[in-house]
Amino acid sequence: MPKYITQALSLSELHRIKAWHAEHALDHPVEYQLWDAVLTSWFMGWIGWLPTWVLDAWWAGAPCLLGMAAPRLYVGWRARAHALNRLRCDWIQTPAKLH
Repeated sequence: MPKYITQALSLSELHRIKAWHAEHALDHPVEYQLWDAVLTSWFMGWIGWLPTWVLDAWWAGAPCLLGMAAPRLYVGWRARAHALNRLRCDWIQTPAKLH
């Protein structure tokens, strides 16, 4: 798997990205709404495991896994597009921005 997909995101990293989107919501409304949708699917993916197990609805496991991976996939997609200069992404932390 490509490196940008396998990187785990901590809760503090999710919070940092959410705070950036909230701060720039008027400048980037679509990006703000998209990040909210990603976080909603992430939350639903984690919460959905209990009903999947209790109701023996194992077909719902795949959407739960996809929802749980949504933030990592979205950040990886944005980081790759940013690295290829296809779009600008100010909330991506590159090694140059960390110092």
